[in-house]
Amino acid sequence: MSRVQLALRVPDLAASVAFYTRLFGTEPAKLRDGYANFAIAEPPLKLVLIEGTAGEATRMDHLGVEVETTEAVHAATTRLSEAGLATDVENDTSCCYALQDKVWVHGPGREPWEVYVVKADADTLAKQQDSTCCAGPADATTKEPAAAGGCC
Repeated sequence: MSRVQLALRVPDLAASVAFYTRLFGTEPAKLRDGYANFAIAEPPLKLVLIEGTAGEATRMDHLGVEVETTEAVHAATTRLSEAGLATDVENDTSCCYALQDKVWVHGPGREPWEVYVVKADADTLAKQQDSTCCAGPADATTKEPAAAGGCC
C-alpha cells in the first residue's frame, strides 16, 4: 500500500493537531516536539504537521508518496530518472523522527516531492547534514536549498 503525503508548516502545532484530529476523526500516529503526523485510513493520506513560526500562515512544506519498501523507493528512482527528472537520493537519512530511504524530485514550480519508506523511528526532527529534508526545497538545477519548506 502506498499513500500520498501532504506536509504542512503550521504556526500553532497544538491547534493544528486538534483541528486535524477532529477533521479526520483520528489521533496523530506520531506526536513529538515540533512535529505530528497522521496516518489516515480514509482517504488514504499521510498528513505531516511541522511547527513553523508563530503568526505566519500555514503553508505547504512538501509533498510525497509513502511506500512500503526500500525496493519501491529504488524502483521509483529508476522510473523517475528514466522519465528525465533530476533525482536526489537519500539513503538511511534521519528526518522527521524517522530513519528513511527516499528520492526527491521537484515539479516545475519547484514544489518538492519525495518518494520514501520509513525504516525505523529516530530521536530527532532535524535532518542529516547533506539531506534535502528540512532544508527547504532545492532548486532543481543546482540542488541548493531555497528559502522555505522541505521536510518529511
